[in-house]
Amino acid sequence: MKIFFLYLMAAGFMLAGLLHFIVPKGYLRIMPPWLPYHVQLVALSGVCEILGGIMLMQQSTRVAGAWFLIAILVAVFPANVQMTVNFHQKHNPYLWLAILRLPLQPLLIWWAWLYTR
Repeated sequence: MKIFFLYLMAAGFMLAGLLHFIVPKGYLRIMPPWLPYHVQLVALSGVCEILGGIMLMQQSTRVAGAWFLIAILVAVFPANVQMTVNFHQKHNPYLWLAILRLPLQPLLIWWAWLYTR
C-alpha cells in the first residue's frame, strides 16, 4: 500500500507541474505581488514539481526527491496564502476551499517526509 501512495504522490506532483504549463494563468493569479518574475517562477515551480515526482519514483533518488518536494511545498506556501487573501478580498464564494487548502500543505509535507527514511 505504501508503494501505491508513493506513486500517487509522484503522479500528483507531475500532473500539478504540467498544469503550470497548460494553465499558467491560474498560478500567475496567486503569485504574491512581492515576488519578482512571476512567469519564470511559475515555470520553475512546474519544472521542480515534475522533477520531484520523477525523483520520488526512482528508488535511488527517492529520499532526495522527498526532501526536494518538501522544499517545494514550503516555497510555494506563500502562493496558497495569497490565493486565500485574493479570494477574501474579491468575496469569492470558494474562499472556504482556499482556507481548507492551507492545512493541506503540512499534510503533503508529512506525506513526502514518509519517504525520507
